[in-house]
Amino acid sequence: MTVRVLIQSILLLVLCSTMLLAQDKPTIKLSAYGEIYYGYDINQPQDNNRPSYIVSHNRHNEVNLNLAYLKANYYSKKVRANIALMTGTYANANLANEPGVLKNIFEANAGVRLSRKHDLWLDAGIMQSHIGMETAIGKDNLTLTRSLMADNSPYYETGAKLNYTTRNEKWYIALLALNGWQNIQRTPGNNTPAFGGQITYKPNDKLTLNYSNIVCNLQPDSSRRWRWYHNFYATYSPIKKIEIAAAYDIGAEQYVKDTSLYLLVYTWAVIAKYSMNSKLAIACRYEQYNDYYGIIVINPNHRWFEVTGYSMNLDYSITKNALLRIEGKYYRSPDYFTFSRQGKPVNNNGVVTAALCVAF
Repeated sequence: MTVRVLIQSILLLVLCSTMLLAQDKPTIKLSAYGEIYYGYDINQPQDNNRPSYIVSHNRHNEVNLNLAYLKANYYSKKVRANIALMTGTYANANLANEPGVLKNIFEANAGVRLSRKHDLWLDAGIMQSHIGMETAIGKDNLTLTRSLMADNSPYYETGAKLNYTTRNEKWYIALLALNGWQNIQRTPGNNTPAFGGQITYKPNDKLTLNYSNIVCNLQPDSSRRWRWYHNFYATYSPIKKIEIAAAYDIGAEQYVKDTSLYLLVYTWAVIAKYSMNSKLAIACRYEQYNDYYGIIVINPNHRWFEVTGYSMNLDYSITKNALLRIEGKYYRSPDYFTFSRQGKPVNNNGVVTAALCVAF
């Protein structure tokens, strides 16, 4: 499906729905977001690109644009639609395998409500991922940069989603049929479907519990290897000034086609944020990522990947729409061939990043 056909389909659906549901007054909202950053990597990559498993804030020693988008949202009682076009280093890195202008689509989806009495929707198109507690939109995260867990699991997905929210809004349940693991266009020779699910429970305003999963194949059918990936996370805010988030992911992928042998990858992260006042906030993160067999993270030095990470960031709210952030992050591995510094293998990496986030 081309971008032009996709956009035309969404606009046609919105137009037809508006004509048929004249009494259902729609809401149309326009929004914009931009995040400019500067990052300095102590390993000083010669091409100024940080390792391929880093897709957010991935340029070294230069001022750049991580993500900027313009978004239009249409919402009525029975129909909804979103379209957002983006640019930035995030788009270049994370959508590198998408052809042409598909790299510039952040969202393009439409949905219809299937029940008058219940909040039951069917949405289809390019959507933000149902996996993980972090998003590509910097201002919506507790930390400036993303965790290894987030950068190496889907940020977006393409397909259809049947989703239901209970009347008390405590439960959210979704079933998904997707094109695959974070892709718009299928891998050549791949005709296998991908499926996913999500359950979110919010007993009160302080606590959120979530489980999400995806089952997919990233290879051509001739060498099919099924991947199962599970994501668990919880967020908790005991008081207004404190936010805590914790996540654990585990994945398994077939070693070769039709085998019962699966190789594992697992990762976890804990983040805590403290707001000192309405202007200043500080956040800390501890994370671990273990991919011994290169299922998701391909180590440039062709070694197993085991990394522990620490970060701390300071946020300053300039205005309601503008946020200034600075972060220091440090990675360490027991393997002295995990990272490279000026052409020599090392077991650690550090980076300092500053960012300005503006939203309208």
